[in-house]
Amino acid sequence: MTNNAATAAAGIPSIDASDDAHAKTLARMRLVNPGADPLAVLPDVDPERIPRHIAIIMDGNGRWARQRGAPRIAGHKAGADSVRRTMEACATLGVEALTLFSFSSENWRRPAEEIEALMGLYSECLRAERDQLIEKNIRFRQIGRREGLPTLVLAEVDKTIEATSRCTGPTLCLAVNYGARAEIVDAARELASRVARGELSPEAITEDTFESVLSTAGMPEPDLLIRTAGEMRLSNFLLWQISYAEIHVTDVQWPEFGAADLHNAVRDYASRRRRFGGLDDA
Repeated sequence: MTNNAATAAAGIPSIDASDDAHAKTLARMRLVNPGADPLAVLPDVDPERIPRHIAIIMDGNGRWARQRGAPRIAGHKAGADSVRRTMEACATLGVEALTLFSFSSENWRRPAEEIEALMGLYSECLRAERDQLIEKNIRFRQIGRREGLPTLVLAEVDKTIEATSRCTGPTLCLAVNYGARAEIVDAARELASRVARGELSPEAITEDTFESVLSTAGMPEPDLLIRTAGEMRLSNFLLWQISYAEIHVTDVQWPEFGAADLHNAVRDYASRRRRFGGLDDA
């Protein structure tokens, strides 16, 4: 059965691929996101230039709430709606993985009442969204140290990971109690332990070996990093993984971030040349 025939049989609208490369790209996308239709929403972007993995530093929840005279937690609740919108927009574009910086290891410095409210909101969202994740065939992952997270939060995380473990669609990865330096330290410790046990020689350690013990192992590296609310910092997020990611900064605060903002970021990404240290062709 041809790709177009298989798509039609599944009830998915066919996309007229201009060449074989486009057809292969769309077939790959639809293995993960059967409803992927990037040309329908971004006809000006070559499907081959859609990022496979998007990472987002979600910033501006507190400022959004303050500007409306509301408590900070109201901004975080509004931000949860943006997560749903963004995940849906990514699926339509054929994006395979979305990683969101939800709570950094430095965020423990915030007021205790805000942290408690955030953890409660996280648990509530996991319970509320679990069935939807399964229905939409989305695999859930969490990265970051488990130590320090409330027991009730960890229970909901583990339930959601287990419930979606057989999902074969896109990945939603949340970075919670996460810091890139801590992740790199943990990876170095793991490799050092393997060397000490005689399971690995130092000479055998390569970039691939190191990557295999990071919390994102098995996921493609982020192609595009988006930061909302206009901040120009990486904030200790995925420092190893984003070595060659393209960066897009928007002034839009996270609670107002929607499909149109994601599309603008993808257009920006698609307009760039990714040299990976090399030179442009003449």
